[in-house]
Amino acid sequence: MRVVSGELRGRRIEAPPGTDTRPTTDKVREATFNALGSLDVVRDALVVDLYAGSGALGIEALSRGAAHCTFIERDRTALRTLRDNIESLDLGDRARVVPGDAMVLGRGIEADLVLADPPYGFDQWPDLLERTAAPFVVAESGRELPPIDGWVTQRAKRYGRSWVTFFERADDPGIIPPGDSQQ
Repeated sequence: MRVVSGELRGRRIEAPPGTDTRPTTDKVREATFNALGSLDVVRDALVVDLYAGSGALGIEALSRGAAHCTFIERDRTALRTLRDNIESLDLGDRARVVPGDAMVLGRGIEADLVLADPPYGFDQWPDLLERTAAPFVVAESGRELPPIDGWVTQRAKRYGRSWVTFFERADDPGIIPPGDSQQ
């Protein structure tokens, strides 16, 4: 697995051993971050990578110009790999690793963008989004996610077994819902 684009393009990212962690593929990261780039939500952003695993999503954000990323992961094996990836890519000054439960620790962290890639069976999306302070969330799931109160679905796209959904907080006065031509 490699960083797809940006200042770290082509650099290697290790995946945790075993099958407990499912790293986001290069193809899905490329498509997701190309779309995020067109929305101008990555450059200089404060990012939180929930269920970080290898850190591939947060590292891709840093490579594409995010100011800082907080990685939250509770699996010890994944934490070792994540820390090794951050060190080998010399990202220590722009990254913080927080060991623990993303549902608990993700609350209250100031961020512009949240990247969330929990296990595919995860079904607490409304709770997770309610807890986030960020105005924009990228959710990777094994199924299409339904609308969530308080959030506008900006984009939902399937890549093989993965669904990637962009949620934007509905109470942001700058949001124009997709298909709303009156604004």
